Amino acid sequence: QAYVSYSNIAALTHLAAKPGWVITSTLDDIKIWTHEEGDVLSFKVEMQVKIPSHLAFSLLSDFTFRQQWDKHFITCEALQAVNEDEKIYYVTSPSMTGHKPRDFVILVSRRQPCKPSEPYIVAVKSVTLTSMPPSLEYCRSEILCAGFQIYSDSNSSCTVCYFNQVTSGVMPYLAANLTGSSKSIEDTALECIKFLE
Repeated sequence: QAYVSYSNIAALTHLAAKPGWVITSTLDDIKIWTHEEGDVLSFKVEMQVKIPSHLAFSLLSDFTFRQQWDKHFITCEALQAVNEDEKIYYVTSPSMTGHKPRDFVILVSRRQPCKPSEPYIVAVKSVTLTSMPPSLEYCRSEILCAGFQIYSDSNSSCTVCYFNQVTSGVMPYLAANLTGSSKSIEDTALECIKFLE
């Protein structure tokens, strides 16, 4: 377990630090970047939020709040608290045309910064849990690496970076957005900012 949670945080930190991110969209408070490597596409959404970083961290690391701002989450249920900073959740997502709705079993690991210049981290990856086997009703999907880095800008504002590494399996969801319109990602980011503020 310790290894899995460490690798969860490490994978997100590694993804964030990769060279070669390309900015694809800029709104007032939102920037969207993409990174392509083989058949893996990653994106990063940077949001300026007018609340303290520790507050954003506590709101974003509790995934039961997630469906309040992210329409890709229909339900999110905490299955197991591994410890204070690691929880396992069961998530269901809406179906796209012609596809079954999807479900995920995810580990959410959170870390406070050791130094003021470091970000708060909320890392997400899929895990296997014997008590939650795949069901026929859903298409069990996998999150390779996703999560948030939250940097403090001042006492009352922070920069929230959301990362997601996407394989071909999740592509139908994003294909429409990335071929010219990143509107769905922007809409979700705007909802996230509204929720946090």
